[in-house]
Amino acid sequence: MAKLYFKFGAMGCSKTAQALITKFNYEERGMKVLLLKPAIDDREAAPIVRSRIGLQAPCVMVPDDMDLLQYYENECPGIDVIIVDECQFLTPEQVDQLGQVVLDHDIPVLCFGLSTDFMTHLFPGSKRLFEIAESITEIKSVCRCGAKATVNARFDDEGNIVYSGAQILIGGNDRYEAMCRRCWQKRRKEQELRGK
Repeated sequence: MAKLYFKFGAMGCSKTAQALITKFNYEERGMKVLLLKPAIDDREAAPIVRSRIGLQAPCVMVPDDMDLLQYYENECPGIDVIIVDECQFLTPEQVDQLGQVVLDHDIPVLCFGLSTDFMTHLFPGSKRLFEIAESITEIKSVCRCGAKATVNARFDDEGNIVYSGAQILIGGNDRYEAMCRRCWQKRRKEQELRGK
């Protein structure tokens, strides 16, 4: 029986690489994969999922108003599995639609993404996945101190950690670093003492 999977972790934990490896494993067994990525992640000029270690594959870009159940039913005959990268940017409604694909069509849906933003608040798409996914797995990441990283620290142009602002700011190593909460809080206190 198919499931809705949520595989989450902090920045740099290899979520995208694992999504692409999973895609390869299905295809190696002769199965057809639909690879999706929310359109808000516009770092690439082409519709592509690319990992930091260089793996990449073409994908379908998903705007906020795309009905994923309808898209699957109308555009995806013969698809055996759906894989979603950057799933935190899906709307809660789109997560529900993917859950319905699992129930109505017995197709596994594997969602890879962040759970929380730079302020440690859940993304709406991730929140919904925690609520309805049949399988939830954490992909671990490591802070510079060696502890488990759980915070996606956002940095400004001067290298200071940012503690307020819009939830979404697309970026990679240029803007974010995975940290443990202890190091994140320590940096916050140091910045407050410096008046930053």
